Amino acid sequence: MNQMQRESRPAADDQPIQDEIAEQLSRSSLEAIDRDHAPPVTPLTQAEVRGILISLLLAMFLAALDQTIVATALPTIGRQFGDVSNLSWVITAYLLASTAVAPVFGSLSDIYGRRATIIAAMSMFMVGSVMCALAPNMLVLIIARALQGLGGGGILPIVQTIISDVVSPRERGQYQAYFSAVWVTAGIGGPILGGVFAEHLHWSMIFWINIPLGIGAMLLMLPNLKKIPVFHRRRKVDWLGGILLMLSAVSFMLALTWGGSRFAWLSPTILALLGAAVAIAVAFVWHAMHTEQPFLPLSLIGGRVVPYAMAAGGCCLGAMLGLTVHLPLYYEVVYGLTAAEAGLALIPIAAVSVLGALIAGRTMAKAVHYKRIAIGGTSAAALIALAIALLTPLPLWQLLTMLALFSIGLGMIFPVTLVSIQNAVPRPQVGTVTGAMNFFRALVSSFTVAAFTTVLLMALGPNLTIAGEHAQVTQAIARAEMITAFRYVFESAAALLALAAFFLVLMEERPLAGPRVSYIVTACLTHH
Repeated sequence: MNQMQRESRPAADDQPIQDEIAEQLSRSSLEAIDRDHAPPVTPLTQAEVRGILISLLLAMFLAALDQTIVATALPTIGRQFGDVSNLSWVITAYLLASTAVAPVFGSLSDIYGRRATIIAAMSMFMVGSVMCALAPNMLVLIIARALQGLGGGGILPIVQTIISDVVSPRERGQYQAYFSAVWVTAGIGGPILGGVFAEHLHWSMIFWINIPLGIGAMLLMLPNLKKIPVFHRRRKVDWLGGILLMLSAVSFMLALTWGGSRFAWLSPTILALLGAAVAIAVAFVWHAMHTEQPFLPLSLIGGRVVPYAMAAGGCCLGAMLGLTVHLPLYYEVVYGLTAAEAGLALIPIAAVSVLGALIAGRTMAKAVHYKRIAIGGTSAAALIALAIALLTPLPLWQLLTMLALFSIGLGMIFPVTLVSIQNAVPRPQVGTVTGAMNFFRALVSSFTVAAFTTVLLMALGPNLTIAGEHAQVTQAIARAEMITAFRYVFESAAALLALAAFFLVLMEERPLAGPRVSYIVTACLTHH
């Protein structure tokens, strides 16, 4: 029977057996668990599962929302503080902190447990939100955003890890559509909500709203987290390894953020940042190879599953974000859309990917060869991107239709890669590998966005400003030039997705733990 469908508690004399199993798993070796059925866990009623799922969705919504809600309020914030030159740091500080800290929280959840780390992450996020709302000047706001980013960056890997503790890998893919929907909702609703708060209320409301939502998520989550099985195991924390990894990431992200905008790519500053990132990364690898219990065991991200799944997911996420960031410019110049209309035209590529994730998740619950759906989806998306590059300019409705189909195929990869990664490592290290996955995906996607920007700059000229409002820039760009430039962008997206499909072919398809079922997850949300 599906563990999510169980309604009753086990008898009292069964509990020691469950405790013994959890204890054995916490002491398990570094070999991957490969079984036809997931190890028994403490059964949860549907009401408890519902409470955990809703609270996790709410927590993830907070982290996702704060990556987008601030953007439309930036002009208002700059006018109040009389500081426009440092406004970009309000976004950059959050991005740097959330990216760098993801593997740290993932590892800590494997050492100290999910409950302690999610409390720490949510607390840091809410304290940072209060500091942002009360910030008297730009410097304090930037520091508070960094603190908020530390908490927000920890929420995502812990949420994904908690789901892995509650349901078996075979069932787990079905949940990714819900989490994808959360990111889409935050991505679309965040800028709108931020603009409304800044214009009609006060910009600080974009931070105050996090407090009641955060408290509600924790009140729902914490009582039920006591009931999930315990798979973490205490060990010494390799703080030096964690610091080296974060410093390398920050240097690399700063180079990508400043390169081509604030500094030329070959400027001493960018070259120094890239050199520092490489040198620190080499130091991290050396330290990991010579430490008994490294922060991120190199063997954990090796093998025939994890590196290929990470690379494939990173390529797809990078292609999606690269197009999302740059397509508004294409819409404005080629189709004459306003900034608001261009934002609405992003919905097909952003929102429809949820459907692809749902299809892949349900396929994983029943199919033996589950990675085929992702290979087919990414291959189809690559062909669609290539077709757009060859046929552009298309009528707007045709372009949006093709982008929607592109997004469905692209969305199929995310549940497959996440579940494959978690299924390939022992349970006491699921948090570590999940944090590492989010970390490397963020780095790859940031690099891809920068690469797409470089492609456009090379095609349109170095004086073009890609970020921000395009109203004054678009008047100087000929429509034919923009069409030619975006052919290269669509071709780059097609190449990335073809590469993702290639990585999936190379990835070993290990049997997923858990029974094959046709159970539909929405039953957990609607039935008692």
